[in-house]
Amino acid sequence: MDRSSPVPLYFQLSQQLESAIEQGTLAPGSLLGNEIDLAERLGLSRPTVRQAIQSLVDKGLLVRRRGVGTQVVHSHVKRPLELSSLYDDLEAAGQRPTTRVLRTTVEPASAEVAAALGIAEGGDVHRVERLRLAHDEPMAYLRNHLPIGLLTLDSPQLEATGLYRLLRAAGITLHSARQSIGARAATAVEAEPLGEHAGAPLLTMERTTFDDTGRAIEFGSHLYRASHYSFEFQLLVRP
Repeated sequence: MDRSSPVPLYFQLSQQLESAIEQGTLAPGSLLGNEIDLAERLGLSRPTVRQAIQSLVDKGLLVRRRGVGTQVVHSHVKRPLELSSLYDDLEAAGQRPTTRVLRTTVEPASAEVAAALGIAEGGDVHRVERLRLAHDEPMAYLRNHLPIGLLTLDSPQLEATGLYRLLRAAGITLHSARQSIGARAATAVEAEPLGEHAGAPLLTMERTTFDDTGRAIEFGSHLYRASHYSFEFQLLVRP
C-alpha cells in the first residue's frame, strides 16, 4: 500500500485483490480472512478493509457467506472485441469453460434470421441454444442459427468444445463478422438459467459471421451477465 498516494487505501486494496482474482492467485472458492484479521495483517483500519471488500462484492467477485466468510466467486471476464469465440476466450483466460446444450433443432428461419444469413424466409436453419459456464458459474446464454448442410451438430460435440472450433474443423475459414452490442434488463425466463433475478442487467450481442467467400455461416444472439462480463475496446485516433 502506498500511503503517500492520493488514491484511497480502500481502492488500492480492492485493486490488488481484483488483480489477484483475475490472475488466478485467488482462485474461485478461496476464502479471505475476516475483516479484523485482514486489517491487522495489512496494517489498515477495519472500515478501509470493509469498504474494499464491499466494492468487490458489488462487482460480483466476492460473496459473503454466513458461517463461511468472504469467498472468491469468479473473475470478471473482459473479452476483447475480435472475431473469436467465447469458449476460446474463456479457455485462454484460464476460466475452465463448460457448456450445457439446451436445444438443438431445425426450424423455419424468421425474417431476422433469414436476412442475417442471406436465405429465404421460412427456409430451414439449425438452431442451437447453449449455456456457457466458467468455473461452473453461468456466464452467457448463447443462441445461434446456422444454414443447413454446413456441418453436423450434435450435443456431445457442442458440449465438448466451441462452435467456432467445430466450424474450423469442418474446413470453414472464418473471415469477418458484423456485430452489435447493447444492454437491457433480463426477463424472468432469461434470468433463471443465468442465475440472475428478473430485471438484472444483461449485455446483449448479435453477430453475423462470414467465411472467406463472403458467405454468412452463423447468426448469433447472445446474452451475458453484466455482473460477470464486459467487452473491451481499443480505440485509435483517425489519421
